[in-house]
Amino acid sequence: METESAKIHLSVDCTVLGFDGERLEVLLIRRTGVEGGEEFHDMKLPGSVIVDGEELDDAARRVLTELTGLKNVPLTQFHAFGSPDRTKDPRDIHWLEATQQMHVGRTVTIGYMALVKIGRSIMGDMEGTEALWVPVDKLPPLAFDHNQIIAEAVKMLRTLASMDPSMLYALMPRKFTVTQLRNLYEVVFGARLDPANFYKKMVQMPYIVPLEEREKGVAHRAARYYRFDKNTYNKTRI
Repeated sequence: METESAKIHLSVDCTVLGFDGERLEVLLIRRTGVEGGEEFHDMKLPGSVIVDGEELDDAARRVLTELTGLKNVPLTQFHAFGSPDRTKDPRDIHWLEATQQMHVGRTVTIGYMALVKIGRSIMGDMEGTEALWVPVDKLPPLAFDHNQIIAEAVKMLRTLASMDPSMLYALMPRKFTVTQLRNLYEVVFGARLDPANFYKKMVQMPYIVPLEEREKGVAHRAARYYRFDKNTYNKTRI
């Protein structure tokens, strides 16, 4: 029995994660399309079909810059998503065919993850594109299987950070408080941490450097700021 080979389109989708001091957030793109003659609006990850002859990593960098303006961001390829159900929603098919100007059957996307500081400027090169931060725990239904992709990216972040916690400091501001760092650990690893025990452990780490500066304009007792010393961290790992 002969089988017909499927025509598969390859794409990349970038899960860009940030941290606002309390919650983990993901960078999304507003999407506008037409279904049944009616205009609709929803959100999706920064992603696109790759062009002929383009390397996957190059495609991910290009798409991220075009849609968000982010450049020189380390991207980690973490998973492939190829379920035939990825494009079962007619809304997704119509939008994809309208924007790519081609007939779309099955698509396989390569997921990339990036960690950035939320304060970075976000402004894409493509006209009419708007990128915005949305809390990971408050996501609405997204295009395609992008809710699943984000969930897998967060799981990968947890796995990688358990092996190398230094990567989490890519999400932190240059100077941070103990509370901010504890909040980050709690949202990434999904567990509550005792504040007193966390503080004791943190101040014993030689790569967490106390600063003379403290918070200003807060109603509570002003907390001291700290910074992460990457060089000292690397020496402790040897």
